[in-house]
Amino acid sequence: MSKIILTGDRPTGRLHVGHYVGSLKRRVELQNSGEFDKIYIMIADAQALTDNAEHPEKVRSNIMQVALDYLAAGLDPEKVTIFIQSQVPELTELSFYYMNLVTVSRLQRNPTVKNEIVMRNFETSIPVGFFTYPISQASDITAFKATTVPVGEDQLPMIEQAREIVRKFNQTYAEVLVEPEAVIPQNEICKRLPGTDGTAKMSKSLGNCIYLSDTEEELRTKVMSMYTDPNHIKVSDPGSLEGNAVFTYLDAFCRPEHFAQFLPEYESLDALKEHYQRGGLGDVKVKKFLFAVMNEQLAPIRERRLAWEKRTPEIVEILKAGSIEARKAAAQTLSEVKKAMRIDYFEDEEWVKGEVL
Repeated sequence: MSKIILTGDRPTGRLHVGHYVGSLKRRVELQNSGEFDKIYIMIADAQALTDNAEHPEKVRSNIMQVALDYLAAGLDPEKVTIFIQSQVPELTELSFYYMNLVTVSRLQRNPTVKNEIVMRNFETSIPVGFFTYPISQASDITAFKATTVPVGEDQLPMIEQAREIVRKFNQTYAEVLVEPEAVIPQNEICKRLPGTDGTAKMSKSLGNCIYLSDTEEELRTKVMSMYTDPNHIKVSDPGSLEGNAVFTYLDAFCRPEHFAQFLPEYESLDALKEHYQRGGLGDVKVKKFLFAVMNEQLAPIRERRLAWEKRTPEIVEILKAGSIEARKAAAQTLSEVKKAMRIDYFEDEEWVKGEVL
């Protein structure tokens, strides 16, 4: 069986470092591994509309921003297929058929859906499209017979629901669909990078994001204002690592060679942490080190993005070609699904001849 990846992002804003360490960096590694027969990267504009239906311009304007971030991060259109979800209408038809395989109570129990409903204040007025988001995601995954789906830890319930739909379909009709496996970040801290203010999640509305497109000065400003230990007032005070965003980001971005390069008086991150905890190490020094570490990794992304910004017609062609290719693959799966469900009437010679009444 072919090894196929399907992954993507909702175009509701520019991508930030949480996206990068949580999935985007891993996608580039998988792309270059040579282990997969096909990799589909979806810009999920239709899913973004489930909670932005009244603001389609927000979704529309961010299609190109997400595509720029993809290319800047190192995704190669020669190795992956980047496409726009709404340009593959077969996905919507698959979702409609899958809806008959899932109960309302099962959707209500999905932890990801429950958390997102609370976060968006949808408790009393849940859009149906948003409520059925797990079914739509199952459609996206199965349309391309994806075997592997790189996701953040918070998305694991969605993958499990997709697996349930696959099993239900295959048991009810025929062995057509493929059960996907989730791949989560190997670095534990990368599973959920907090906002710069120390809150659990980066959010554009909270203003606590570091974007891949931020300039060097914007990065510096955000890092130097990052949340640390509120009780670490004097340099001599012992500092706490728990809930300290600076050290969380160092866990995600720092590599052993960074100390020789930027902070040679320490041999490792453990040594830096130990000094901070016993006292005698100020927040400013640690933040300057974090800025150097992050800038070293984000500068090439920033430079590639600026270069791609001058080639937007080429990006449009990449998205158009990718969407056409994705639609062909999804149409093949849809054809197999309809045959299994016995609703491929005009392709069934017995039905056309009137031999099946």
